[in-house]
Amino acid sequence: MQGENGGAQDAVELTYCVVNTSQRELLVAGLDAIARERAALPFATEVLVLDNGSRDGSVEAARAHPTVDEVVAVGERRGKAGNDSELLRRARGRFGLLLNEDSELMPGSTLALWRALTDRPDAALAGARLLRPDGTPQACAWRFPTPLSAAAGVVGMHRLYTVQSRGARTREVDWCQSAALLVRRSAAAAAGYLDPAFFVYSDEVDFARRLRDAGWRSLYVPAAIAVHHEQLATGEAPRRRIVQLARGRDLYLRKHLSPAAASLTRWLTAIAYAMRAAAALVLPGRDARRYALHASATLHPERGEGLEEAAARYNAER
Repeated sequence: MQGENGGAQDAVELTYCVVNTSQRELLVAGLDAIARERAALPFATEVLVLDNGSRDGSVEAARAHPTVDEVVAVGERRGKAGNDSELLRRARGRFGLLLNEDSELMPGSTLALWRALTDRPDAALAGARLLRPDGTPQACAWRFPTPLSAAAGVVGMHRLYTVQSRGARTREVDWCQSAALLVRRSAAAAAGYLDPAFFVYSDEVDFARRLRDAGWRSLYVPAAIAVHHEQLATGEAPRRRIVQLARGRDLYLRKHLSPAAASLTRWLTAIAYAMRAAAALVLPGRDARRYALHASATLHPERGEGLEEAAARYNAER
């Protein structure tokens, strides 16, 4: 690898791992940001891009971008956990920085995340602070789902108790969103990487939980900033995304909690969504139907079409 910040003989310290799903313009903007980051780093890096069955010219754009070292073009649309794991396996860096195609790193973010993990040898994951395109903060670190965290949502204490992405200093948290997440690859390999049973949503929660069970910690690093365009979550949250979100959460609950605790967490979460739906009927600018769909999907995640079925249909059409 002949990187912008190191010769071919240098050991790769960090690998940028970017997964793209039919978002060519956002991908190019994110790669431009990565190029700026690489130029300022004191160690060697590489950039891997996995294109998730796109038809919009994303593969060609990635291959033409000067900062990209390798493009992995898969012939079908696959789940996020499996794609992230493939990139982490292919990476040569001691650390792998997982990025969505809609995550744009701000200057100095890579170094801030790297310093956080090098300063804490007991930490395996470090998540960046996420901002919306208008500059407002986006919640991006939380406690693990439990009956207590679900109950906090029922009594209106979700942000106070469950959301952990606050403060100006690096802090230990339960889990961080994987839109911009630095991973210690040795720990990821020992844990078996991300579980492909999670097509998308709750995959990083399960990953952080398994790493925590193995003795590792997760960090929220507010000095690292990524603008998260949330291209895949804009609008009114289509039904299939709500269904997939509920399925991921349900899989996590069944995997890590007792049957009784999982059932209680599921019901409390549904009640919190139902209460929001009722409040949205009288509050301006709220979508009661969206919250009602969340409540229904939480109790019955097996119903309806999720993103996994939509991907299967997309693949069949190819």
